[in-house]
Amino acid sequence: MNAKTNPNHDYGAPQALEVRDLRFAYNNRPVLDGFNFRAAKGELVGLVGPNGTGKTTLLRLLSGVLRPLGGSVMILGEETRRMPTSERARLVSVVPQDPRTPMGLTAFDLVLLGRNPHLGLLQWEGRRDAEIAMHSMALTGTDDLAQRRFENLSGGEKQRVLIALALAQQAPVMLLDEPTSNLDIAHQPAVMELLADLKREAKGAVVVAMHDLTLAAQFCDRIVIIHKGRNFAEGPPAKVLTEQNIEAVYGTKVRVMSHPDTGMPVVVSARSGGVGSAKGDA
Repeated sequence: MNAKTNPNHDYGAPQALEVRDLRFAYNNRPVLDGFNFRAAKGELVGLVGPNGTGKTTLLRLLSGVLRPLGGSVMILGEETRRMPTSERARLVSVVPQDPRTPMGLTAFDLVLLGRNPHLGLLQWEGRRDAEIAMHSMALTGTDDLAQRRFENLSGGEKQRVLIALALAQQAPVMLLDEPTSNLDIAHQPAVMELLADLKREAKGAVVVAMHDLTLAAQFCDRIVIIHKGRNFAEGPPAKVLTEQNIEAVYGTKVRVMSHPDTGMPVVVSARSGGVGSAKGDA
């Protein structure tokens, strides 16, 4: 089985996103302790790990919502810690897991908010901003929803509109926290396929925190496993999502097989006994 490679990854060029020795704690309880990773332009990187391992905290640190205790976050080679909020907003777009959105807005009006970081004081959106917003909606297949109220959309439609909002921001780094967690099995791969396509349009890096290992393996160029506040393993899905790594991090036995269509890893729970159980599982 051939692992995925990214032909757009220029290892000699500045990374779209680079995290060095990042440290953070809640009430003196370490969450991230010397965390390092990189994401290049044109990459879709999946962050995985058990619940409570720090995936959401990491995204909040990358976006500037939280301040690290130590270490650095660099976007296009520039340290973000001392950047004004407005400047950081032009570099990082975020799709949170449970966003709070204003009531009564149409889908188009919500996506247009993505242009705010590019506006000056007391400046209103212009024709170019509207064109970018509509282009973002077209890319996400939501242009036909433009005049519908956001709160009346389905879960899958809302998620695609929120991705259009982030895309309209035209930031070199896009962060998404569990973008498929509230979607059914029909919409989950559609959203991930959309992200895989958009990483080229965005001309930057897309970083996704996920709990579904199989789904992450099918669409991400690289996987980063977070364990005990550090980067436990990093690389192509076939290299990282091994039975040994998953058992070490999640504390459970699994079986990793190849997807019949993609050849990428499919992770299933190992049976504890009975027909089909592995030797030594009982």
